[in-house]
Formats: sequence, C-alpha cells, structure tokens
Amino acid sequence: MNGKIESSNLEGLLTIVHSEIELKKDAYLFQEGDLADGIYFIRSGKVRIGKVTPDGREIAFQIYSKGDFIYEISLYSDPAPYTVHARAIEDSTCAKIKKEDLEENLLLKPSLNVEFMKMMSLHHKKMQSKFRDLILHGKKGALYSTLIRLTNSYGIDQEDGILIDLSLTNQELANFCGMSREVVNRMLGSLKKDGKLSMKDGKLIIHDLDYLKEENHCEICPIEICKID
Repeated sequence: MNGKIESSNLEGLLTIVHSEIELKKDAYLFQEGDLADGIYFIRSGKVRIGKVTPDGREIAFQIYSKGDFIYEISLYSDPAPYTVHARAIEDSTCAKIKKEDLEENLLLKPSLNVEFMKMMSLHHKKMQSKFRDLILHGKKGALYSTLIRLTNSYGIDQEDGILIDLSLTNQELANFCGMSREVVNRMLGSLKKDGKLSMKDGKLIIHDLDYLKEENHCEICPIEICKID
C-alpha cells in the first residue's frame, strides 16, 4: 500500500520517531514472510512492490518514489507477515516508523488519523480500478491500463506525445501486467507499427493516449486513482 503526502496533516507522520534506511539498487526493503512491523516513507529513489508466484514468475504491483508511504500492516492487532516484497530499483533512502509508534500517534492526533484513513481509502480505490481493467479487458486491458497509469505517474509532455520518464524493460512491463514477455513484445510491436507509441533511449513515448483510453473503455477516473504509484 502507499500514498503520497497530500496534506500538511500527513507531514506529522514524519515527526514520529523513526529510523533511516539506505538501500542500494536491487536491495530488499522487506521480503515476503518478514514481519510487517512498521511503515516506510520514501525520501529518495524508487522502490517496487512485487510478489513471486509458486511457478517462479514475478508480478509487480506498484512503484513508489519520493514522497510515498509504503505500508502493509494491520493496525491495533498483532503484526502479520508481509505478503509481498519491496525492492529498490535505484539507490534509495527510506524512513521507517514502527507500528506501535504509529498507532500511538494516530490515537493521540485525530486529524492525523483522518488523513491516514483517507490515504488508505485512496489506495483501495487504485487497486480496485486496476483489477477492474484486468478482469474486464484481459491482457490488452492489463497492458493498456499499465501504460496509461505510467503516463499519469511519470509522463512528461513532448511535441510528439508523452514521454514515460522511467526506464522499463519489456520483462518488467510484463511483470506489471501479469503476462509473459513474449505477449507484451507482440502487443508493443503492434502499437509501434500503428504509430501509437515509440521507444527513445530505453523509454516509451505514448503518441496516442486517447486511443489507449478508448480501447480500454476508460471511465474517466480521477488521475490520483489512475496511477502506478
């Protein structure tokens, strides 16, 4: 789970006693099965949340960057194991707030509690939207939805389209879609052939975002919901 600081109230989380963690690229912030005993704030860098399936495939769920909170905890109950892993995709710095310290502050500061609940609610809406696209539109919907979300999270306007300012291999993109690299290769090749997107310096440029939205029957969700982070 994650959320960006969107209110001065949430900045109060950073006044809670916390520890600093330095991560090199590819290092794990936590792994599946570790005890979920706190939440993390990304000060710099990027961290990807994912899971390895029983057959060895990796599925990626979200990418968190500067200003994001990562949390998968059950408040006011015994800590449970993580069901996903978090790995840095570039050198990163994180602050960890222990579960018990967070719970105490949420009880003592009602305004902080309200903002934290809002952040959790937004996350659930994001995940519902993502699963809806996958269930209703299959593999194409999964890819197009991922491209739209990446554009909303990392897009930079260019003369000929929108640059997704994040380097992703086709395998990494496939991990977000829950499908094989070969299938993603074919679908991207078709989009390139039709002039809907192109590649420059290892980054995708979306030339026809409206086409992706129309094909995915987008419901014009608020941009804060239709994001990859």
